[in-house]
Amino acid sequence: MENIFFYIFLALHIISGILGLTTGTFNILGKKGSFKHKQIGSIFCMSMIMAGFSSMILSIIHPNYFLFMMAIFTIYLVSTGYRYMNMRLLNFDQRPGAFEWALSIIMLITAILILVLGCSFIIENKSMGYAFIAFSFIAFRALKTDFENYTGRSKNNNYWLLAHIQRMTGAYISSLTAFLVVNSKYISEYIPAVLIWLMPSVILIPLIIFWTKKHKSKAMIYR
Repeated sequence: MENIFFYIFLALHIISGILGLTTGTFNILGKKGSFKHKQIGSIFCMSMIMAGFSSMILSIIHPNYFLFMMAIFTIYLVSTGYRYMNMRLLNFDQRPGAFEWALSIIMLITAILILVLGCSFIIENKSMGYAFIAFSFIAFRALKTDFENYTGRSKNNNYWLLAHIQRMTGAYISSLTAFLVVNSKYISEYIPAVLIWLMPSVILIPLIIFWTKKHKSKAMIYR
């Protein structure tokens, strides 16, 4: 029975992961803010959340604590990235709900665990620990942004757009990283594991920085 559940969720994870990577790639390369972008973005969100939840189930059936935590990270990024589009007045009288705070609290606990795991790996002389620490600091940075935005302390009117761009691209990075790691044995035995883990971040984070700077000074409200 356990094997049946495993393969059902594995199939669901593979299908949703491929769909997420495909739609995510389209939106990264395509025109931003268009009707098609929003439609495909909705599919991306649903696919990533489904991939995240199925990954959590798989990591419980075949225990893998890090993949469980990375699944939470992906769900957090996608969910908050989507929710920020409906939280454009936090600098005024709008307040986040219990759902938003719950996501941030769960992510904070997960980020601490990833950091501890990374430090323990470094102590054991495992280079993968540096990748774990890098992911934990990305999470802490996102959580700091949440706190500033949720308490109305953002210094930019476009905080919601910046958060949306950063979270959605971050979720894509997380998904692409998982894909490369799972298939690393088919890529090259000469590429260090830590490089495979960090490659998507090294390539795509500069894009996040570029888009953030591009929209940071604008005062746009999308309808």
